[in-house]
Amino acid sequence: MTQPTEHTDTGPAGGFLAEVKDAVTLRAAVLVLGVLALQLAFVTSYIGAFHHPKPSEIPIAVAAPAQPLAARTAERLGALPGKPLDPRAVADEATALAQIRNREVDGALIIDPARPNDRLLVASGAGASLSQALEQIVGAAEKSQGRGVVVVDVAPADRGDSRGLSSFYLVVGWCVGGYLCAAVLAVSAGARPANVHRAVIRLGTLLLYSIAAGLLGTLIAGPVLGALPGPITALWGLGTLVVFAVGALTLALQGLAGVVGIGLAILLVVVLGNPSAGGAYPYPLLPPFWRAIGPALPPGAGTFAARSIAYFRGNGAAGPMLVLSAWAVAGSAVTLVCAAVRRGRPGAAVGSGLPDEATPTEWPAA
Repeated sequence: MTQPTEHTDTGPAGGFLAEVKDAVTLRAAVLVLGVLALQLAFVTSYIGAFHHPKPSEIPIAVAAPAQPLAARTAERLGALPGKPLDPRAVADEATALAQIRNREVDGALIIDPARPNDRLLVASGAGASLSQALEQIVGAAEKSQGRGVVVVDVAPADRGDSRGLSSFYLVVGWCVGGYLCAAVLAVSAGARPANVHRAVIRLGTLLLYSIAAGLLGTLIAGPVLGALPGPITALWGLGTLVVFAVGALTLALQGLAGVVGIGLAILLVVVLGNPSAGGAYPYPLLPPFWRAIGPALPPGAGTFAARSIAYFRGNGAAGPMLVLSAWAVAGSAVTLVCAAVRRGRPGAAVGSGLPDEATPTEWPAA
C-alpha cells in the first residue's frame, strides 16, 4: 500500500514536485488528458463537417408532359460534374409533390416546354441551405440549356424559424438535458448504480425528467417563442424520447466505464452527433463521414423527426423514431445489466478521486 505523503505547515515534504503529486492524482491527470482529447475532437469534428459544404447526390424528382423528356433531363442532371444531384424521372407533378411531402426527395423540377421557364419545387422547412443549393445547381444547369427556373417553396419554414434551425436547436437542448440529467445522477450517488433497484430508480427519474423536458421544450419553441410549428403532442412525444434516449445512453456508458462514460456520451452526442445532425447543413451537404453517421445518432434522428413533424405532417419520421427508440432500449438494458453484474458493490461518486470499484473499507480515513 502506498504510504501517505508527509505534510508540514507549508505543504507536503519534498518540495514543489511532491506538492504537485499530492495535489494532482494520477486519476485526475488522466481525466484532464481525456478532456483535452475530447476538446480536440470537438474542434476537428465541427470544422471538418462545416468548413466546406459540398452538395452530393441531392435527391430530386423530374416531371415533364412527356416521360422521355423527363428521363432525358434526369439523365442530364445526373451527369453534372461532381454528381451534386440524384435525379429520378416521375410520372407527373402530383407525384413529384407527393415525394417531396413524404420526404423521399428534397426538390422537384417541373418542365414546361411551352414556357421559357421551368418550375423548381423546394422545401425550406427541411433546411434553407439545402433549398438554396438546389436553386443554384438547377438554376445553373437550366441556364446552360437556355432556360430559366421559377422557385416555388412547397414546405416553407415558419416565419419565426430562421433558416429552419429551430428544430435543430430544440433537439440539441433536449440532448443536453438528457446527458446532464444522467451526469447529475452520477454526481449525487456514484457513476455506477449499486444494484438493479437503484438502476431502475435512476431510469424512472430520467423518464420523469424526460417527460417534463419534452413538454417544456415544445412549449418554449412553439407557443412561447413562435419558432416552430407543429402539433404539441407529437413534438412533446419526440422530445421525451430524445431526452430519455440520450440519458439512457449516458447511464449505460457510466455503467460500463464509470465517470469516463460521461465523456464518452459527450463524444457520441456532442462531438459526433451535433455536426452530423443535418441542422445547419442537411445530410446531402455534409462530408461522407458525417453524412453516414448522422441518421444513426440521436441529434440527427431527432432533428429529422422534428422537421418532419413541423413541416411534413410527420411523414418520414418513423425511421428516426425507431433509431431513438433503439438507443433508449439499448441504453436501459445495458444500465440494468451493468447494475446486475456489480452485485451490489457501491460506485464512487464523481469527483471523489476514488476508483469506482473501491469499497468503504478501502477508503482513507478522513
